[in-house]
Amino acid sequence: MPRKKQTKRGRPKKQTKRTKPKKTRGRPKKSKRGRPSKPKKPKIKKISVQSPKGTHDILPENQKYWIKMRKTINNVAEEYGFKRIDTPIFEDVNLYIKGTGQSTDIIQKEIYTFKTKGGDAYALRPEFTPGIVRSYIEHGMKKRPQPVKLYTLGPVFRHDKPQAGRYRQFYQFNFESIGDQSSLSDVQIIQAFIHILKRLKIKNFTLYINSIGCPICAPEYKKALVQYYRKHRNDICVDCKKRLKENPLRLLDCKKTKCKNIIPEAPQVVDFLCDECKEHFKETLELLDELEISYILDPLMVRGLDYYTKTVFEIWEGDQKSEIGALVGGGRYDNLVEMFGGKPTPAVGAAAGFERIISIIKKQDIKVREKKKPEIFMVQLGEMGKRRSLKLFEEFRKKGIRVGEAFSKDSMKSQLKAADKRKAKIALIIGQKEAIEENVILRDMTSGNQEVIPMNKIMKEVKKRLK
Repeated sequence: MPRKKQTKRGRPKKQTKRTKPKKTRGRPKKSKRGRPSKPKKPKIKKISVQSPKGTHDILPENQKYWIKMRKTINNVAEEYGFKRIDTPIFEDVNLYIKGTGQSTDIIQKEIYTFKTKGGDAYALRPEFTPGIVRSYIEHGMKKRPQPVKLYTLGPVFRHDKPQAGRYRQFYQFNFESIGDQSSLSDVQIIQAFIHILKRLKIKNFTLYINSIGCPICAPEYKKALVQYYRKHRNDICVDCKKRLKENPLRLLDCKKTKCKNIIPEAPQVVDFLCDECKEHFKETLELLDELEISYILDPLMVRGLDYYTKTVFEIWEGDQKSEIGALVGGGRYDNLVEMFGGKPTPAVGAAAGFERIISIIKKQDIKVREKKKPEIFMVQLGEMGKRRSLKLFEEFRKKGIRVGEAFSKDSMKSQLKAADKRKAKIALIIGQKEAIEENVILRDMTSGNQEVIPMNKIMKEVKKRLK
């Protein structure tokens, strides 16, 4: 007979049967107190998210500025006979390399490019003009009455260094007049942008204007410019040393202090203009005088894009140029349509940035009205009250009467608080009793007085009180 196992104290150890745990058949395990234990909530892996560098959200409180801008642009465009066009936000990369210029900062430093699986190379648009010219050629707009006057607005993309007033995704609006070589088109584009700024009530801005010549006279000027800068080669930045070989006109647009000190003594393009360019520029200035549009002749101003010819201009805030940059920039581009395979077609256009103009509106503390807030607020209690309120809300909407609501809230106190916060004049209260009896409690939010109005008469009563 086998011995029983001894414990430490010498007593025999009790033998117990090993039993399998009972199956719960899907029932939740009970806690020590007998209550079912709550299932553990799975852990959610948290990630840090924020907008990409150089982009920004347009929040609800800022939308009033954007609405005002769009409305003003659309109105001025209509008055001047410009028609809306929208082009894709990406195009064949060669459109910008060929049109904007291989040696420009936009192409060398700022353009966003990508390739498709099929190997096609595209670029996010860094500006509007090449895409609009491409559309003009592709859709045979040459056959339409000339000039074809187009405008557009939307986002553009540049891999610029993000800083105050500069973004990687920002918004522009463009006006283009294609098919007219006269200085009238130059002046009308300038006029349209000045009227937009005036309508936005922007105070104290200055128009700077110049002519950079044409393919006939510009080469002589570039030679003189190169000769001048070669004498100062050791005093200019690395970028300007490249520009000296690739794009001499861009030397005059450098923002670095040591290069800016050399610019004032550089040769002036007006001394090299051919007869045609001189005449065109003279007519442009005379028309500006006729329209009493003040300007400053800036003989050393150029634009940073290769396609410009003859007239170039910029509009800046205040009496002098600042670090924030121009509000508006543009000029004539008489060779771009032909460069893209179209027939020789003169053209002129300009662009301005939403963000930069809005920053000036805020800086100058220009008041922008928001949409009128609803003067009526719907308050509901209970399931029947909520259903009847939803139906009444729709009836008011169909009649063009804006009504505020907080249907997600159940408490009458919180709904009246929301009505008071939105400065509503009238609150319409519908509870279970009112829904059954087909009535509405009309509450004057100023005095607090309430009265019961039959449902079929509430529309008429509200209209009467809002007059």
